[in-house]
Amino acid sequence: MTAPAWAHLPNAVHIDRVLASLKAHPDKWEAAQTAARGPAWSAAWDAAWDAARGTAWTEAWDAARGTAWGTARGTARGAARGAAWGAITALIAWDDCAYMLELPEDTLKVLRAVGNEQALLLSAAAKVLRETS
Repeated sequence: MTAPAWAHLPNAVHIDRVLASLKAHPDKWEAAQTAARGPAWSAAWDAAWDAARGTAWTEAWDAARGTAWGTARGTARGAARGAAWGAITALIAWDDCAYMLELPEDTLKVLRAVGNEQALLLSAAAKVLRETS
């Protein structure tokens, strides 16, 4: 089996974890995204995109996006894909944010309130991973 294009990234194991969870629990991802989506989430998405690291980043991003979309395609749940994709984008853009997947909701809530982009994009993933792990 060929390693995914993001295998060299520091958060590769977390990207794989998000994709596996999306495949196993698309309904949970859909619910989490419905709760998380809004103007702040969209601004965080833009910030993650702006944090792009050039060609290698773009290749990993494209490959992970294709995998996320393919994983959730059978569920026909755009919200599920969006939540996973927000988390994956944060994990690709910012090498030091994976710890947020383990933070309690109260802590993430404070980080979201102060506009932390990583927390905005990773909160849905943290919620789903807490519920399903």
